[in-house]
Amino acid sequence: MTADEHERYAFRLQVAPERLTEYTRRHAEVWPEMLQALHDSGWRSYSLFAAPDGLLIGYVEAESLEAAQVAMSETEVNARWQASMAEFFTSLDGTPPDEGFEPLTQVFNLEAQLGLPGGGRYAAPKPTATPPTAATPPTPASSTTPGDTTTTITEETS
Repeated sequence: MTADEHERYAFRLQVAPERLTEYTRRHAEVWPEMLQALHDSGWRSYSLFAAPDGLLIGYVEAESLEAAQVAMSETEVNARWQASMAEFFTSLDGTPPDEGFEPLTQVFNLEAQLGLPGGGRYAAPKPTATPPTAATPPTPASSTTPGDTTTTITEETS
C-alpha cells in the first residue's frame, strides 16, 4: 500500500480541561523511543488537536488502524506511555487511552470528491485518456514571451 492508499482515521477523547496545559506540554516532549515505535508500527500523519474545553481529536493514517494498534500494544514503551497519559483523560474507566478513544466517521474528503489520488477510503476513478504510444506523434510545444507576437514551434525527435 502506498502513502496515498493509507486509510484515514479520526477519533476523539476528552482531556480534563484543567490538565490540558500539562497534556500539551508532555506532547511537545514525546519520548524518542515512543516516536520511533509509532513510526515502526505503521502510524503515519499522526496528529492531535485540542479544544480549550479538553476535547481531543486525533488523526492518523495507516494501512490498518487495528494492526497499528496491535503492533504498538506489543511494545514496552507504549505500555509506559499509556500509563503516564491515562491520568489526563476523563471517562476511560481504566481503559488505556489508545484503546478508549471514540472512532469518528469520515463524511467528506476533498481529494475523493475531485477524483484525485489520496482520496482515503474512496477509490479514485480510473483515467479515461489513453496515454500516447510509440505510434502517436508527440504534441508540438509552443512558447511565447510577453510582447512577442512570434510563436516558436518545437518538435521532439527520437
